[in-house]
Order: sequence, then structure tokens, then C-alpha cells
Amino acid sequence: MTGPVTEAERFEHPALFYRGEDQYLAGTVPFVLEGLAAGEPVAVAAPPDRLEAIKDGLGDHAGQVRFVDMTQAGRNPGRIIPAVLRRFADAHTTGRVRIIGEPIWPGRTSVEYPACVQHESLINFAFTGRAVTILCPYDADRLDERVLEDAWATHPLVIDEDGGKPSAAFQWQAVVARYNRALAVPPQAEASSFRGSGELAEVREFAVLCAKRLGLDGQRLQDLEVAVAELSTNSVIHGAGGGILRIWSEGEQVVCEVHDAGRLSDPLAGRRPPAPERPGGRGLLLVNHVADLVRIHTSQAGTTIRFYISL
Repeated sequence: MTGPVTEAERFEHPALFYRGEDQYLAGTVPFVLEGLAAGEPVAVAAPPDRLEAIKDGLGDHAGQVRFVDMTQAGRNPGRIIPAVLRRFADAHTTGRVRIIGEPIWPGRTSVEYPACVQHESLINFAFTGRAVTILCPYDADRLDERVLEDAWATHPLVIDEDGGKPSAAFQWQAVVARYNRALAVPPQAEASSFRGSGELAEVREFAVLCAKRLGLDGQRLQDLEVAVAELSTNSVIHGAGGGILRIWSEGEQVVCEVHDAGRLSDPLAGRRPPAPERPGGRGLLLVNHVADLVRIHTSQAGTTIRFYISL
């Protein structure tokens, strides 16, 4: 039987609302220094300008910190938990781990944002009962008010220039559900249905030919082929034996989705590193790794997994 979580095991997930660089540094640099003084491993994952500001603020202590460019490692929010946060936390198995993670910055698109806020929600599930502190900065001057409202719902504590305040709006499960939105398909999308393992090669070839016509080539084309192979195979195994693939372009990206009749019940699917001794469970994780963005909608009627690959 598992006992209650002790203070030493408690996961902490505060948001930092900052206005300007001075407030940013006042909220982040002491957080890092306190961790280093306590002997805690510290990582900072943020956009490049913020990384440089923190490095400058830390001076000689910067060499003790792991820095990650979030605009690269976290371009797809679905990658952040397994490839940034868990990778660092899992490498340090004793004592508390301290991380700054800034996944939402000015310039994130409206298409990316639902995946970003779901990521912030799911951090609370992914690290429950672990001795990890993740501080999430929010640019209160330049982000929409809706983003700040969502931050109150995804973080149990919000820190601003007046100090820390417990959030009465904290309901991360409700936020995950609220952004589980149906994904509209544009009229120009090309489609191909498939059923059974015998048609997997055919649907993969269809996707590759369409992607080539849309301008995808080289490694990016290979990434799309890998993602299609993983999703279509999952549909055959877990989605009532088959599904339908759709593909089109949006601006400078090729967009592809696979819909099937299955229900995705694990909210951390594709974000939880699989146990090394356990076969399988890597399909959606791999899609998150190769894609620039992944959006998911699941309901009783089925599941749609949509991914974006930049040209």
C-alpha cells in the first residue's frame, strides 16, 4: 500500500508572472541559486534570449546549470515532458530536482497554443509524487489575458511582483478536457482509408506521394513517413483494425492526420518514456519526436492524431 506523499516527495509547479527583464531575473536567478545552494540539480529550458539573461545573472554559477533552448527542444509541446523534463529529472534519482520551463512565449501560434496548455496541465499528472520543482515563467506584458487565465488553472501557485498566491482556479484535469477540441479538416485535404496490416504500405506510399507534391523532401519527408507508419499501425492494432489518413498543406507546413475508431484513454500517451524492458509503447512518442506539432482529439466516436511537418 502506498502511503501519503511526504513533503520531500511533493511535486511543486508554480507559475511566474513577470513584467520586463528585471522581474524575470528577480524570479528566476534566485530560484536557480537556491537550488544550487541546496545541492539540487538545476536545468533551465527557455527561449534563447531568456537563457542568455539568466546566464548573465548567474555569472560564474552558470556552468553548474543545464541550459536548453525551448524553441528547439520544445517546438512541439508534446516533446517537452519526455525529452526535456523527464530526461533531466530521471537522470537524477536522489534528492529534489529543480527546473525552469518556459513553454509558452510571445510568438506561439493559435494552432500551437492548445497543445501548449495541455502540456502545462499534464505536467501535474506526469510528476505527481516526485521530488521535482518546475517553475514556469509567463510574460504578463506580452501574452494574452486568456493565457494568464489558463496559467491560474494549470498551476497550484502563481508568483508575481506581490509574491506567491495559491490558485483557487487550479483544475488541470478540466483544462485537458477543455482543449480536447475537434479538429476541422480543410476542403483541399486528400484522403485515403486503410484496413488491416496488408494496406499499411499502400497508405504510407499515398502519404509520401502527396507530401512530395506539397513540397516536402529529404529528412522531413522521411520524418513524415515514419509518423504515418507509426500512427497507421496503431490504428490497425488499437483502432478497430483501420482508419483514414488525410493530408494537406497550411502555409509552410505539411499537415497529416490519422483518424480511427479507437479511444485514447491515457492522457500521457506519447509523453511517457516507456520502460526499457517493455516492448511497444513507442509509436506516439516517436511521432512527437519527429513532428513540429502534434494535436490530438479523442472521444467516444474515435481518435484523431494530427501532426505538422515544416517544409
